[in-house]
Amino acid sequence: MKTTSLPRFIAHAALIAAFVAPSFNLQAQVPSISALRNTGNEVEEADPRVQQIIARAESHFRQGKLNLSDNKFDAAREEFDKAVDTILESGLDVRANPRLREFYLQLVERVYREEVPLQQLQQEPSTTAGAPVYVAQTPTAAPSGQTPAPTAVAAIRQAGFREQKFEPSPLDELSRLVLTEEEKKVAPEKVAELEEEINTLDFRFKSNALIQQYLNYYQGRGRSTMESGLRRSGQFMTMARRIFREEGVPEDIAWLGQVESAWRPTARSWAAASGLWQFIPGTGARFGLRQTAYVDERNSFEKATRASAKYLRWLANRYRGNWELAIGAYNTGEGNIDRAISRAGVADFWQVYPFIAQETRNYVPNILATIIIAKNPEKYGFGNIQRMAPLERSYDVVSVPSATSLQLIANLTDTSVDYLRSINPELRRDVTPRGESYNVRVPAGRGKQMVALLRRVPVERREQMARVITVSPGESLESVAARTGTNVALLQQWNNGVDLNAGGKIVVPAGSNIRLTGLTRTRSNTPAAVGSSLVTVRAKAGETIAQIAARYGASAVEASKLNGVAADAPLQAGREVRIPMQAASNGASSRPAARRR
Repeated sequence: MKTTSLPRFIAHAALIAAFVAPSFNLQAQVPSISALRNTGNEVEEADPRVQQIIARAESHFRQGKLNLSDNKFDAAREEFDKAVDTILESGLDVRANPRLREFYLQLVERVYREEVPLQQLQQEPSTTAGAPVYVAQTPTAAPSGQTPAPTAVAAIRQAGFREQKFEPSPLDELSRLVLTEEEKKVAPEKVAELEEEINTLDFRFKSNALIQQYLNYYQGRGRSTMESGLRRSGQFMTMARRIFREEGVPEDIAWLGQVESAWRPTARSWAAASGLWQFIPGTGARFGLRQTAYVDERNSFEKATRASAKYLRWLANRYRGNWELAIGAYNTGEGNIDRAISRAGVADFWQVYPFIAQETRNYVPNILATIIIAKNPEKYGFGNIQRMAPLERSYDVVSVPSATSLQLIANLTDTSVDYLRSINPELRRDVTPRGESYNVRVPAGRGKQMVALLRRVPVERREQMARVITVSPGESLESVAARTGTNVALLQQWNNGVDLNAGGKIVVPAGSNIRLTGLTRTRSNTPAAVGSSLVTVRAKAGETIAQIAARYGASAVEASKLNGVAADAPLQAGREVRIPMQAASNGASSRPAARRR
């Protein structure tokens, strides 16, 4: 089921400025107005259609309000989602039509204010016909006689949400990119040389001076963008190539992910296009990506990659194997490419070029240039880029029962919730989906430990937080109970059969008041220890992740994964770097450059 969550509309609100800025553009798979930009009066001619679109969106919004008033939360979210998608998938340029733009801005604000009122968030967990509802965790009780603060952030946190942190889609910058006169200078022999490069690829396209212009751009002022993308590509390209091959798509086209998201699973555009492959909600649902209050599979590594390959294969079939047109349609929508072909009279990208949106004019040659560089980085001056290790090697996959707390999983695997979210970017909440088992990724080598410890936690308590502590060999349960503020009977119930003579790990129920001074914990090479937090550090010019991590006693490998930068790559001065830290202070007072989150 496709649903709309409150964090989605918070993200919309944060990006409102993009709608009113002069450079405002529709992004990946959002139909732009390529067929309407060339005649001055077509916006006015579209008024009857605009009215129809507004009426349909308004109808969905009204139905959503009715469902919400009847406590039909899932149905309400679905209708609100449809209201927004009616605008995004209309095929009209929102910027070019003030009336449609104004309606869309108001619609987002109205949904934000109407969806999931605070009093509904404070209800007890429940399910309706197995479908998830917003309230996944029992809210923290307010003091007697007091009403919880009616803020959106507080309400979200009480409901088990954390504000999802998204990164800007690189497509936003691409849509505004204007090549310099120097970058546009292309000798005829350079265009001829492109044919040799094209022959090394696993699909065909026509050489064009625009491709060489983007090669010029990346060898100059766009160098840092290309370097960053090539580094991060190591995390996903092995997986992407395999999936594209399985779906019958040329493997080299997987480099589309670099232009779409710069290989960042949390990249998001103003139009709610999200993930490595920048699916909007409607297109994501069309290709099987589930979007509920608990998960958004557009942000998944594997599932979104397969959906992208399926969509590209479908587009290539539509355009009879013409991959340039298929790539263009991936950006602007097949409807706009179809109209451009109708105007040009021929199904050739370089012939329809004048009839498509500027962002798509940039998009296709940009991707083709990226593929050429990625296939022969030495020739273009990128041979020294150290690519990050494949992400698939850094995690185990464990099936957990319904509504298992990420904090509990973090405690069971000696890691942090932040790190779990970084390798499970499709999770919208700090709890796994209610009403179903779920395959969650945990740090490599810790899957068996987690399974063994999770068996000790009663099923009905797995949505709550439990701590895992290390006990000394021969330590008694009475001693453990004394220093954790719990009782012996409860410890026995949760750790039945555990031999304390050998020491090791035991599970302590939620609500126990553990005194950290009495704990002994191994500082292994972990993403972050139990009770961990992240600190943000500003790098000095030329400093590396490995150097910063060593200064804070953290793992360079995990810090590298969190920041998407190779451990030994020189950093620019002032770049913010996140470092996973132990909760116990370890000289933190001497670290004024760090800012705790």
